[in-house]
Amino acid sequence: MKKVSISFTLNGDTVSAEVPPTWTLLKTLREAFELTGAKEGCGVGECGACTVIVDGQTVNACIYPVPEIDGRHVTTIEGLADKEGNLDPLQTAFLENNGVQCGFCTSGMIMSARSLLDDNSSPNEDEIRTAISGNICRCTGYVQIVESIDIAAKKA
Repeated sequence: MKKVSISFTLNGDTVSAEVPPTWTLLKTLREAFELTGAKEGCGVGECGACTVIVDGQTVNACIYPVPEIDGRHVTTIEGLADKEGNLDPLQTAFLENNGVQCGFCTSGMIMSARSLLDDNSSPNEDEIRTAISGNICRCTGYVQIVESIDIAAKKA
């Protein structure tokens, strides 16, 4: 099968790969770069488990065509911690406030929340709930997730 050459910024580093043009961004992240934080839940862009940030906007990586990533900036859950390994305040808040249950949706929730906080440093509860509305969690009633995002916003 013919491959396409892509080059983009991934978590602050310039990377490139040759992958099949039918691959999605999610498959590329997981297979070519071994970044497994983003998960495939539904595979059709409905559950949000695969959420990453591309050029400052959240996207569902499971339906994002890999040829369209060329030249863009991608941030995954792995890119939120600093080079010394210190977690992003959102990651810490999720851990400290029980915002994590099974963990399957967590990276997508955190990426949606990171995008929100990048645009709005002090969101109210409705804004938080709207920001994560594309992310489905089957384990919780979302209370600890919303509280974790709120706590991280207040600490920032």
